[in-house]
Amino acid sequence: MEKIWLKHYPPGVPAEIDYKQFGSLGELFEKCTEQFHDRPAYTNMGGVIRFGELERMSRAFGAWLRGKGLAKGARVAIMMPNCLQYPVCIFGVLRAGYTVVNVNPLYTARELEHQLKDSGAEAIVVLENFAAVLQEVIARTPVKHVVVAALGDLLGIKGAIVNFVVRHVKKMVPSWDLPQAIRFNRMLGEGAGMALARVEVRQEDTAFLQYTGGTTGVSKGAVLTHRNILANLEQACAWLKPFMREDEVQVMITALPLYHIFSLTANCLLMTKLGGCNVLITNPRDMPGFVKELAKHKFTMITGVNTLFNALLNQPDFAKLDFSSLRISLGGGMAVVKAVAERWKQVTGCTLVEAYGLSETSPAATINPIDLKAYNGAIGLPIPSTEVSIRGDDGKEVALGQPGEICIRGPQVMAGYWQRPEETAKVMTPDGYFTTGDIGVMDEQGYVRVVDRKKDMILVSGFNVYPNEVEAVVMSHPGVLECAAIGVPDANSGEAVKLFVVRKDPALTEADVRKHCEENLTGYKRPKRIEFRDELPKTNVGKILRRMLRDEKKPG
Repeated sequence: MEKIWLKHYPPGVPAEIDYKQFGSLGELFEKCTEQFHDRPAYTNMGGVIRFGELERMSRAFGAWLRGKGLAKGARVAIMMPNCLQYPVCIFGVLRAGYTVVNVNPLYTARELEHQLKDSGAEAIVVLENFAAVLQEVIARTPVKHVVVAALGDLLGIKGAIVNFVVRHVKKMVPSWDLPQAIRFNRMLGEGAGMALARVEVRQEDTAFLQYTGGTTGVSKGAVLTHRNILANLEQACAWLKPFMREDEVQVMITALPLYHIFSLTANCLLMTKLGGCNVLITNPRDMPGFVKELAKHKFTMITGVNTLFNALLNQPDFAKLDFSSLRISLGGGMAVVKAVAERWKQVTGCTLVEAYGLSETSPAATINPIDLKAYNGAIGLPIPSTEVSIRGDDGKEVALGQPGEICIRGPQVMAGYWQRPEETAKVMTPDGYFTTGDIGVMDEQGYVRVVDRKKDMILVSGFNVYPNEVEAVVMSHPGVLECAAIGVPDANSGEAVKLFVVRKDPALTEADVRKHCEENLTGYKRPKRIEFRDELPKTNVGKILRRMLRDEKKPG
């Protein structure tokens, strides 16, 4: 199709990008750490790692891994929350010519066993808080080498206090026994005495196995090559740089976990390329503590999901922060709700810009212009070197303004699913587009709007009802904190809308919600049933899990 979106690109954003400057992410990292040697790269819990220190420690970890005899391309798992050890491990693995397998540290033993076996991971770095889970399954996995980290390992003198509190006061470390394990700091000491010999890494080599699809079936590893990630970094830079001040060092608030593709690319890797500093938030659920940490930094950028922004806005002290340096607020992972976006702009003075992507697209595919004046309900325009096609069930492109499946083609699209050619074939079209499973529309300017996931659509008496629309309307009620809409069986209409609501105002009643829906939704879109909850099920990133709400309703 004609790239109609190019006519509406912000000034200074190119139509195409060149991602061949570096042969690998390790090469990019080494260039950046040399260029920004003395700048802070990461800060967490009062500790700081500068780019030069990150280069030295990651080299030691890479050398230690190589000393274990792992072959090029071997998979190394990282199972930690946001802490200073995470970037040391990521870059150490990449520089040694291995593949990073990001693991959610809150996985159950069953989930962890599946991912370690499926990826064939031979080594793992795990925070001691989660070592007991690894102990349960390690005998049934290919893992031979284990590094156990403690939260305070890289925090200097303060680290001993942090570790004592975590272990003995808060009792957050269940007892574990892994005879093959080495402590993180000892591993760094051993690696520091070894040389990291250069290994040829090409753009087509696998950099990350990013597991996805666990909400719809067996979790699959999206194969993201060095080329995929390098391209996406160039695309993001091309989109963002015209809106950045050259004399300003970027300070990024990183509350989403680094094991999530959004935070991995947009925070960890992008800030490396830009010479910026990531402020790592280990526990964003501690909202008062999160806000206290924000008060210590003149941050220029923040990324998050709608629920994170909403939670911050509902913290009384958040509005008291200094937002004078905040240039970019980027929302993704789930739909940004109008009520949240408008309040964010009111409180911070910065527009909450929505972007869209998936693990399979490294992740960015569309982003709104950064200088957007107000919320527009769109996920943005296709970014440079990216094509978006809206297609019907017959695989043909639909007319502008008509709903269809969002399909994406570009250098950031994954190489496929790890050892699952049949699953790869299901999502790739003959002409090279990745089919997202999301239903969207494109307008005459090239802006894309997500209507909903295919599987989330509710069919009421033959009419399509999209949960995103219902939820956006309900969220605009001042008494609602969070909500989720699902379809439930109905004898009269086939399906009906059921709404789950978390109150912001304790006095909110079902009648209040119904009246609000009657004023804003046509009859078949209005919820037939309303249930109040104290909280809604969410992923570790904060995305509301409609699937779990649907599964509650199934018999047996």
